[in-house]
Amino acid sequence: MSVRRLAKEQPASFAFKPDVLKAAKWWIAKYPEGRQQSACVPLLWLAQKQEGWLPEPAIRLVAEMLSMPVIRVLECATFYTMFQLEPVGKAALIQVCGTTPCMLRGANDLMKLCAEKIGDKDHLSKDGLFTWQEVECLGACCNAPMAQINDYYYEDLTPETLGQIIDDFRAGKSPQPGSYAGRQASAPEKGPKTLLDSSLYDGSLAKKIKIPNAPKPEKPSKAEATQ
Repeated sequence: MSVRRLAKEQPASFAFKPDVLKAAKWWIAKYPEGRQQSACVPLLWLAQKQEGWLPEPAIRLVAEMLSMPVIRVLECATFYTMFQLEPVGKAALIQVCGTTPCMLRGANDLMKLCAEKIGDKDHLSKDGLFTWQEVECLGACCNAPMAQINDYYYEDLTPETLGQIIDDFRAGKSPQPGSYAGRQASAPEKGPKTLLDSSLYDGSLAKKIKIPNAPKPEKPSKAEATQ
C-alpha cells in the first residue's frame, strides 16, 4: 500500500455544522459508555461529507470529541482509502475500478480517457472540478467496467459514455447512475436468462400436500406413570 499523507495546505480550523454535529452526537450515543471511540470512522466520514475531503483540523476535532490520541485517529484516516486526505473535485470524484474483471473489459481505456480529459490521477484538476483515481474492486464485476462517481455506481462504461458523463458533470448536470448498456441490475446484457416463467416462482405450481393424521400417543399405564 502506498504511503498516504495529509495535504500540505490545510485550513486553519474546522467545525461541524449544526446539523452535522447533531448527527455526530447521535453516532457517539449509539455506543455504550466507554466505547465511544467506536464512532471514529462515522465521525470522520461526516467531516468528509461536509467538506468534500478530510482536513487535518477535522481529525484533531474528532480525536477531541472521542477523547482519543490524535495519532490514533490519524492512523484510521490514513489507513482507509475512502478518506480523501486532500481536496477533490467540486463536480466529481471519479474512482475507476482497475481490478481484473474491469481491467479485462476495458478499465485501462477508461483511465486513459480520464488522464486525457482531467489530468494526472490522484490530483485535483486545473479547473478544480475533478479528481480521478484507480481503485480496487468495487463489487460490481458483472457490470464491468465501472466507476464510482461521488456516491453512485456508473456501470458498463465505454470511453465514449464516460467521456459524456464527464462533460455533463463539467456542465453542471447530474448524469444518471447505473448501467450504460441498458442492463437490468446484474442480469446478462441481453436480459435475464432464468426464471422467465412467472409460474416458477409465483406459487401457482405448488401442490397442496395433505399431511396424514399422526397417530395419537398411547397413554402410559398406571405402573409406568408411577415410575
